[in-house]
Formats: sequence, structure tokens, C-alpha cells
Amino acid sequence: MLTIRQLKRKFGISAPHLAVRPHVPWYVRWAIALPFVLLACGLVWLAYDSGLEFAGFHRGQAEQELTRLREQVADLKVENARLASQAASFERQAQVEQAANQETGKQLKGLNEENARIQEDLAFFQGLSLSGKHGPELSIHRLKVEHDALPGEYRYRLLLVQSGSDRAKDFQGSLQLLVNIQRNGKKAVMVFPQENTAQDAAYQLNFKYYQRVEHSFQLPPDTLVESIQVRVFERGASEPKIQQNVTLS
Repeated sequence: MLTIRQLKRKFGISAPHLAVRPHVPWYVRWAIALPFVLLACGLVWLAYDSGLEFAGFHRGQAEQELTRLREQVADLKVENARLASQAASFERQAQVEQAANQETGKQLKGLNEENARIQEDLAFFQGLSLSGKHGPELSIHRLKVEHDALPGEYRYRLLLVQSGSDRAKDFQGSLQLLVNIQRNGKKAVMVFPQENTAQDAAYQLNFKYYQRVEHSFQLPPDTLVESIQVRVFERGASEPKIQQNVTLS
């Protein structure tokens, strides 16, 4: 049972105070707080923007400059593509012109060499006519053998001249090369034309006064050529009508 002292303590003047507050829903609280939050954010943004303006950064001008730079980059890309296409076209044109110049240079070199050979032939025949000494009825002149463009390839040149009583008829026959070589420490002789090309037109002869012969033959790249013998056969003969040796330097 409660005593009188306990009742006074509970219901008397010294009893604890009781506070009564009305219930406020959460959405009402958010509705009251939201304007203050938005106001605070606006003040922060205003302070930030004011700081940028104070530092010399103008947002509108920056956006305009950015737009201008983007347009400039787009224009430069278009111009770069146009210049690249134009450069490729010029490069192709230069390659075509270079190839044409090289071909023209080769043709000019060939014509110069041909002109030099013709002049040599002319000088030779002029000297032969003036001297009045024809020598053998068939003779080999200006025999020359030299390395060609490819490894192991050799080119030979010679001039066959028919004089005396034989000039009244055409000379028909063939040409043969005996190439003395050294390979892997062993000496050997190679014959051109070979058996499978014996009827090669480059080795056939048919002329009345003279015939210039120019051709090439191929050897293994590691072959050393010591000397070459040129033989001229008349058609149907087994022995050469004339022969001449040349040593490579």
C-alpha cells in the first residue's frame, strides 16, 4: 500500500512535470524544412558562382568559347582529311612520274648504247674500206664478255664480218660458246647453247656482210669464269670455221 509520503511525492508539488506535444506528420516536417534546404543550396551556388566571377571565369563566355573550339576542331578534321587525300593523290602522281622518268632513262640509256655501237660499227667499216685489207674471209671483231645485272649472268657482244669472195653469198650457221669455269675447286667446261636449246635463235647466224651478236648466258652464282671460246660453225659442218678466245679480267 502507498503511504501518504509516497502519494505526496507522486501527486504533490514535487511530482515530475508532464509535457504534452501535438503529433506532427513526417511530410509536414519535410515541407517545413525543404524551403530552408533549397535556400541554403541557392546561397551556396550563388557564393560559388560569385567566386568564379570574381576570379575572372565567366560561364557564358566559357560555353561560347568551348562551342567555338569544337566547331574549329570539326573544321580542322575536315581540312585534314582533304589535305590527306590531296597528299595521297600527289604521292601517286609523283610515283607515276618517277616510274615514267625511270623508264625514259632506261630507254635513253639503251638508245645511247645502241648509238655508240652503231658509231663503232660505222668507224670499223669505214676503216675496213679505206685500208683495203680484208684479212680472213670470215672474222670476229670486238668480242667482249662482261657481268650482267643478275648474279652469275654474263653478257657477250661480238661482230661477225664476211669479206673477200664469200661476200657473194649469205653465211648461214650457228654460234657456240665454250665457257671454262671453276667451281668448288674443280674446273669444268660448259657449252652454250645447251642441248635442249640448240636451236635457240640467239645462236643462229644468217648474214651476207656482217652480223652483230649480243646475248647472255646464266651460270651458278658461285662459279668463277676463267675464259670463253667463241666458235662459229657453218651449216652442216662439224668443225668450226673460225674461233676466238677471251679472258675475263
